[in-house]
Amino acid sequence: MGGPLPSLLNALGQGDWLRALADLIVLVLLLGVAFPLHELAHALSARALGDPTADYEGRVTLNPLVHLDPIGALMFALAGFGWAKPVPVNPYRLRPDPRLGGALVALAGPAMNLVLAVGFALLFQLAGVLRSALPSEVPGLLQMVGSTGVVLNVFLALFNLVPVPPLDGSRVLAALLPEASEFILYRLGQYGFLIVILLSISGVLGALIGPPTRFLVSLLLG
Repeated sequence: MGGPLPSLLNALGQGDWLRALADLIVLVLLLGVAFPLHELAHALSARALGDPTADYEGRVTLNPLVHLDPIGALMFALAGFGWAKPVPVNPYRLRPDPRLGGALVALAGPAMNLVLAVGFALLFQLAGVLRSALPSEVPGLLQMVGSTGVVLNVFLALFNLVPVPPLDGSRVLAALLPEASEFILYRLGQYGFLIVILLSISGVLGALIGPPTRFLVSLLLG
């Protein structure tokens, strides 16, 4: 799995400006929009449920640099697999209780990505409607941005719902399982990134996320 940065440099070397623009859009939309707003949603939901830890850490902000993990961002740019800086949450301050509150905070991130996907889908459709009223190059560029934004945000939402620590889906699963199982999830979390990487390399992750991603993307883009 290759990242957008090598593809961008390769496209520039070949003079393929359209592919270079597409790769640049992927980088900007994911690192500048999808990742930061996903983490901001966690921070805002934690604040709403009674935990101000994210405020103390300066994470309730639209500044993307605050939410980006340098290594995670570089990994995404180079390899197509990365992560943002997790928002600090104290589950014992969450209402109505740590388990349910933690699940709600976890769901806020993927929910934000789905909202963003709908917004980018509207941009895609609007560009088509206004095609005759805009300069010839603009509708195609807007539709490229819109479709890319839809695909990235739908994928990010579904990826984070996979119930493997440290992904958001694991905290939702923890709220649904008996409390005794939390220790198992905690132990599993020590190898979480390795498990996610293995699932990705083996194709299992793609098999799980691929069909619902394609369905939602086709639904949003028509």
